[in-house]
Amino acid sequence: MAAFRKYPVCLVRKLKLLLAVSGILLLSGCYYLQAARGQLEVLGKREPVDEVIADSGTPEDLARRLELLRDARQFAIDELGLPDNDSYRSYSDLERDYVVWNVFAAPEFSLEPKTWCYPIVGCVSYRGYFSERKARRHAERLAGRGYDVAVGGVAAYSTLGRFDDPILNTMMRWDDLRIVSTLFHELAHQVVYVKDDTAFNESFATAVEEIGIRRWLDRHGGQGDMSAYRSRKQLQQTYVELVYAARADLEALYASELGVTDMRARKQARLARLRGEIEAALRAAGRSTDFWLTAELNNARLVPVALYEGRVPAFHALHAACGFELDCFYREVRALSELPADERHARLDELGGGKRQELVGRARSFGLPTAPVSYGRGHRVAPTETGSGWRLRFR
Repeated sequence: MAAFRKYPVCLVRKLKLLLAVSGILLLSGCYYLQAARGQLEVLGKREPVDEVIADSGTPEDLARRLELLRDARQFAIDELGLPDNDSYRSYSDLERDYVVWNVFAAPEFSLEPKTWCYPIVGCVSYRGYFSERKARRHAERLAGRGYDVAVGGVAAYSTLGRFDDPILNTMMRWDDLRIVSTLFHELAHQVVYVKDDTAFNESFATAVEEIGIRRWLDRHGGQGDMSAYRSRKQLQQTYVELVYAARADLEALYASELGVTDMRARKQARLARLRGEIEAALRAAGRSTDFWLTAELNNARLVPVALYEGRVPAFHALHAACGFELDCFYREVRALSELPADERHARLDELGGGKRQELVGRARSFGLPTAPVSYGRGHRVAPTETGSGWRLRFR
């Protein structure tokens, strides 16, 4: 296991960051300044996980969970073929609930998200702020321009291996399976990342997360853990199917020639129906419905579902086609990532459709989700990237 190194590598990397920030600031200004300051805060508060665990002042539960993540980090290397580097070998306590707040926006009568473009990562369908106040202020400006908007807190994100990302205190309110699966998800972004195609990036990382947590439970979990995980994934699948059904209806509505008043009324009726369907599913599963009662349901809140879940069945089909061998899977995903966007999307459509049916039985035997996802009329999943505050996760 690679040890966490403070000097001189940490100093060199911080200098590189400052140089990068200086260049970025020449391009834009205030937005990038807050992003640079936020990232420096995250990096500056890092402490080696081993030292935090050994510190007698560390709360017992935090020490236990850091030990769990230390084990999961090695498992990710040995069993999942994820990068062996200094990411997630340190811990940062930011003393707040979220590390970043993401703003999503979509036109009133469209499900195509607004995108923002950045150096290195390309164009993504959200704008992240290290300050909730600034995120909400930006959302208010967009709402004033007629957009549907949503603001969601993010507990973890990846810098794609460019920095040694720490485990964050914002992750610690989750249960054990959630924090382990998030570790696998974020490390997957270091394996493959396609600029300007976050639906690809996030669906791939979600697939790796699901593959990883299944193998983790085979090794470390009891039958109760496995049953709870499968129950959670089934609820997640129900949620995705309900959202995609609503998306298909809304796309047909937005493509119609109805007047604005009638279209707005029908939109609100369909979203109200979706809210009721999801609340009913949550109640049937014994889950809290607070999430759906505390924020308006609109086009912007439907954006992250397509980004995080839309291509996952295609990636599971590709994994099955590789005989569930991860080296083959990663190799095939890298080959996909190098295709032109249209060819890449067509190949994923094929994997997620007819070709995928040949592999469903094998995937089911592995205990992974296999239900097909309908994209609705003429829909193509639009790009974005890591860490949605509105990706509904069930505990």
